[in-house]
Amino acid sequence: MEKGDDVAEVEEMKELEARLRRAAAEVRIHALEMVHHAGVGHPGGDLSATDILVTLYLAVMRIDANNAAWPERDRFVMSKGHCSGSFYATLAQAGLLKVELLKTYMEPLSMLNGHPDRNKIPGVEANTGPLGHGLPIATGATLAAKIQGASWRTFVLTGDGELQEGSNWEAAMTAAQYRLDNLVLIIDRNRIQQGDFTKNIIEMDPLADKWRAFGWAVDEVDGHDYRALFQHLRTTPLEAGKPTCIIANTIKGRGVSFMEGKPEWHHGVPTDKQLEDAKAELMEVSR
Repeated sequence: MEKGDDVAEVEEMKELEARLRRAAAEVRIHALEMVHHAGVGHPGGDLSATDILVTLYLAVMRIDANNAAWPERDRFVMSKGHCSGSFYATLAQAGLLKVELLKTYMEPLSMLNGHPDRNKIPGVEANTGPLGHGLPIATGATLAAKIQGASWRTFVLTGDGELQEGSNWEAAMTAAQYRLDNLVLIIDRNRIQQGDFTKNIIEMDPLADKWRAFGWAVDEVDGHDYRALFQHLRTTPLEAGKPTCIIANTIKGRGVSFMEGKPEWHHGVPTDKQLEDAKAELMEVSR
């Protein structure tokens, strides 16, 4: 590589990081506004997953905003479907959903249910909400791609508390058995689930070793570092013949100081003042 090419690549990466940072701030603001308007939601997980979602949809996945059903698209399954606020807001950023629809979140007859519905929203690949279903669905989709000789990949985002569901580990064994190296699991490792820290409910560490023991290629990444996320996700599979697991270390409530690392914000609805304070913080970060 010539020196000039190297400089251009660095500048391109800086521009990408800035674009993703701005998009993530908008997604977080929309998600909080949606939860505030609906009076219910899961803002902590919305905020921890945001940087992963925007990196996937705006920089990594092969999608067509004008044709959500494009056969060659990469598939994404939002297994932690309760964090629908950030998911819908990301779909809007990617051009798959009209931004004005976000204001209807959880209203009667709205497309935007508390959990994603593939029958209502273009770009949603699977109905999710009951935990532990996303990875099995994604494994089936990925196996279909292998059988068809298709080039698209399947990405699936789970919560870490969600891994306490045994169906995930059945899917993990199946994916390894069929050498599904076109499957990428991303774990939103924010270490908090409903009610408490995950370690106080079921200790998961050593998490990476568990996935390796199940036959997966594993790496860990800062789930709020856009450059690291981009570089890890775009270069999958990590190993030929093995499904990929990316453990993304995140912070519950990321970007809002009074929410960060607090189990009570797994659920929780911001007051009017809290919403305004949170929005001010996020707008400052996006600059």
